[in-house]
Amino acid sequence: MMFGSKSSRRLLDFATLSMALAISACGPTDNIDPNDPNGEPLAHLNTIVPATGSPYGGLVVTITGDGFKDGDRVSVGGVDCTPVVVKSSTELTCTNGQHAAGKVDVVLTRKDIVKDTLEQSFTYACNSTANPGITVWANEGGEKIVRESQKAVCSPQSVINSVWDGTSINLFGARQETVGFNLVLEAPTGGATGVSVSLDGLTGPGGTLRGGTVSYSKMFDWTTREIELFYVQYLEIKGLSKIHYNYGDERQVPRDLQRPWTQIGIGSGTWEDRPNHNKSYPDILAPLDTHPTFNIADKQNQSIWGDIFIPKDTAPGIYTGNIVVKQGSNTTQVPVRLTVRNIDLPPQPVAKTMVYTGYKDLVQRYFGVDDLGLLPSADQAAARERMALIYDRHFQMAHRHRLSLIDENSGEGPWTNDQPRPEWEARLSGSLFTASHGYAGPGLNAGNNVYAIGAYGHWSWNNGTEADMRTHTDAWESWFQSHFPSSNTEHFLFLVDEPPASVYPQVQQWATWMKNNPGVGKAMKSFSVIPLLDATVNFPGVDIVASLMSVGDPNTWVPAVSQLRARGGKQFMYNGKRPASGSMATEDDGVAMREHAWGQYKMGIDRWFLWQSTYYNNYQGGLGQTDLFHEAQTFGGASSSDTITGRTAFGNPYGNGDGVLFYPGTDKIRTADNLALDGPVASLRMKLWRRGLQDVDYLAQAKAINPGKVDALIKKMVPKALWEVGVDNPADPTYVHADISWSIKPDDWESARAQLADIIEGK
Repeated sequence: MMFGSKSSRRLLDFATLSMALAISACGPTDNIDPNDPNGEPLAHLNTIVPATGSPYGGLVVTITGDGFKDGDRVSVGGVDCTPVVVKSSTELTCTNGQHAAGKVDVVLTRKDIVKDTLEQSFTYACNSTANPGITVWANEGGEKIVRESQKAVCSPQSVINSVWDGTSINLFGARQETVGFNLVLEAPTGGATGVSVSLDGLTGPGGTLRGGTVSYSKMFDWTTREIELFYVQYLEIKGLSKIHYNYGDERQVPRDLQRPWTQIGIGSGTWEDRPNHNKSYPDILAPLDTHPTFNIADKQNQSIWGDIFIPKDTAPGIYTGNIVVKQGSNTTQVPVRLTVRNIDLPPQPVAKTMVYTGYKDLVQRYFGVDDLGLLPSADQAAARERMALIYDRHFQMAHRHRLSLIDENSGEGPWTNDQPRPEWEARLSGSLFTASHGYAGPGLNAGNNVYAIGAYGHWSWNNGTEADMRTHTDAWESWFQSHFPSSNTEHFLFLVDEPPASVYPQVQQWATWMKNNPGVGKAMKSFSVIPLLDATVNFPGVDIVASLMSVGDPNTWVPAVSQLRARGGKQFMYNGKRPASGSMATEDDGVAMREHAWGQYKMGIDRWFLWQSTYYNNYQGGLGQTDLFHEAQTFGGASSSDTITGRTAFGNPYGNGDGVLFYPGTDKIRTADNLALDGPVASLRMKLWRRGLQDVDYLAQAKAINPGKVDALIKKMVPKALWEVGVDNPADPTYVHADISWSIKPDDWESARAQLADIIEGK
């Protein structure tokens, strides 16, 4: 069928047409577009096929016409259709994006000049009839499915992916790997009530990987099952996370929140023109046992996340089972097929991390007071014992996600000894991560691999003399050498966090004192959070530098990193901002945290530092205790409304999810959402970061076998990471007009992981 004939285009006025006819008489300029100041040739649009598609996008369309060239852009309803593949001067293809239902224009541009328009030639519509029951599909989590989506109902073919073939879930993994998947239940017309989901196990050549339900008392006993299911809860995105990306270039905003933009990323329209404005993003993953039945509202969906841990003694082969979805008398079985590859991931992750957690933040949420000493005297002993258990479970959950926690050597009551608190010993030795403490998962019996002395500059002698520095660092270093002489636990003195320039001389003096120490404390490393370029100039004696980056000039960063490494120093990165890396923003693309780990490995970053994981009290923004289960904003001040970015905090960075990686299992501050769990609730971002960290474990093994092929794959998946992104103006190295370099398609990443697995297995 032919759509968008030439009669449907915006026609040139008579004067312009006359000019075109006059130009045509000149011979060599026959095809020059008289409306194009760049002198580019004319181009025309004739048809778009198909001419109808789902509002959720993802449809490959073929456009015919004439005069097409590489570099042309196409928009369907003002939303970029990408990637544009010019097959010839008369045909191109592209994949459309999300758009509200209705008829829209198709526009061809070249160098931001409109070349032609097919008016009202494409229709976004949900073609499905009213669905009589729950529609089920799945993905691996790399595409975040907002609660308002009815993607499978509208377009069943659009949800086919590497994990979902239309009827079943297909996964693969290595031993000591946790494989995740996301089951999506789309409500029938009128919604669904009393829904339940279960997965009792997967059976294969090595026996059964156990699933099923557990009681509250066993919720944090991971020795009882290898399969966990989680009820996904959502947070409405009311504004862009300005703290996480450069929103001045629309290409650097997460895809589904981009406005229509020009070739250099300059946007047009308002907050309402962002496809996912005010949509509800998944992030809170409560154990499904806390929601044995649930409801799904009309025109909404509900995700159930699944984790499958593959123990190190699992026999390779295919393991199968069924997810059972029930609603009333209706039952749907979803086959699950897991292929266990003959690969072992290491017990400790290759890509090292460091995540801060706040003891007092947890005390406030789990007990409703700032200090357990404020509780009635008769309750304090039991409260301290319970709090110790809750805190250790945060370390265990982090360990299961291949993350390493730090704190301020926190606990109840003052502590002045030059050594970790006693409860830290089980974390450092690895005994906390054993079956006797209910632990099963990666890193069994392996200790937390990092310890920060005086985190965020909270060390007791920071107003002391050089003699004080020697005394205390000698004592700390002696403790580590006597207790863990062969441990791989990295430890250092956290000198200061993001110091102002006035403190630079003091920081260098501290570092110099440590290096000049004639005692055992000389081995103690110094650490600071600061841009590496500032550290290189102002305190070159600091051993470990953690830097935040959204862009960087390689002409300055490359020599600075080389200089740091040449003197035995280490480069950490801090948090994460687009386009240098994926971000921690709740609304960032699902693959963002996966890219995080790949970029870390590519650039040789020694450790990635996340500033907070339990920032529940937004004291920096003056907003107090965050309503964590209903408010996406976790950072920034009192909100205002911005026509382009939505909710914002003028004069104060605004962030969704910043500083929150764990959600409280018990909440005595916001009691309406109290799950009554003595331990943390994971975030989706934690699961997605784990996915990237496990990828790096594959990368390291595969590179030892075929370095050339692996390097080529890394370059393909992460063409530019961190300072490789570059800047527009070296004189002002704070911005760049550029798209992110990595693919946001989860299947591309899964294909890369499969290629790595094949290299390791010798296929």
